[in-house]
Amino acid sequence: MAAINHTFLSCRPSFPYSSFQTKIDHSSVSLYSARKPRSDRHKSQIKPQRASSSASGTTKSPSKSADDKKSKDERVQKVHTAEEFDAALRAAKNRLVVVEYAASHSENSQRIYPCMVELSRSCGDVEFLLVMGDESDEMRALCRREGIDRVPHFSFYKSMEKIHEEEGIGPDQLVGDVLYYGDNHSAVEQLHSRADVEALIERERGEEGRLVVLDVGLKHCGPCVKVYPTVLKLSRSMAGTVVFARMNGDENDSCMEFLRDMDVVEVPTFLFIKDGDIRGRYVGSGKGELVGEILRYQGVRVTY
Repeated sequence: MAAINHTFLSCRPSFPYSSFQTKIDHSSVSLYSARKPRSDRHKSQIKPQRASSSASGTTKSPSKSADDKKSKDERVQKVHTAEEFDAALRAAKNRLVVVEYAASHSENSQRIYPCMVELSRSCGDVEFLLVMGDESDEMRALCRREGIDRVPHFSFYKSMEKIHEEEGIGPDQLVGDVLYYGDNHSAVEQLHSRADVEALIERERGEEGRLVVLDVGLKHCGPCVKVYPTVLKLSRSMAGTVVFARMNGDENDSCMEFLRDMDVVEVPTFLFIKDGDIRGRYVGSGKGELVGEILRYQGVRVTY
């Protein structure tokens, strides 16, 4: 990740920032603590594995299915060794890999796992891994290596680099994160440099040109992630009249330089560009306000 000048770009939340923080919630119990875990609505301790009466001695994945059968199109890969984990990250190359770290005793792991399965069926450009942290000493060592001490915990990797992580999230947040970090097949154009932006603006010049809505964010911005599903829906419903594009300001120096020239100082910022000119901007993550601004710059009269 390119260095960020924090006096230049800041993340502007329109809701409590604490809901997106991934710092440790000390009301939950450490993964490796010997204390009995207290009730916590988001996270659970990974406890040492007890001796199993099963002949196989394996740990069940966090699914409540009675026969533990998985449908044939499930794409969640269960890894049982550090070598399998590293090999899966290498095989994914630059595709997004979403890893759920879970534990067999964790009810919250069991609750969110079906969402992982559903996402694996609908997001063909994303790889999904499941690590059972209490399966073996080797899996506990892998969790320590990756800095995981509470479950359920989700880590996002690209090119073997961890780019994002979340704890204590629900299905809606997980879906939003996966779309934000891995959706490469949507109608939202992904821009990676000043040249990309200029090419898009030039393409949409003239009488037949569409309104360009440029979504500017940062890689680890909670409000940017929160509003992105709305951007996706709008990109599909307005495809004939509006072009949606996205740029992360901290992706590289070219992006940062362009945003500095555009006087973007907070994110998420939406730039509205028509016929080569920036007609206006909206700063924030309010869904209704964003839709209203898009309609306004399309020439649709909006009353509140």
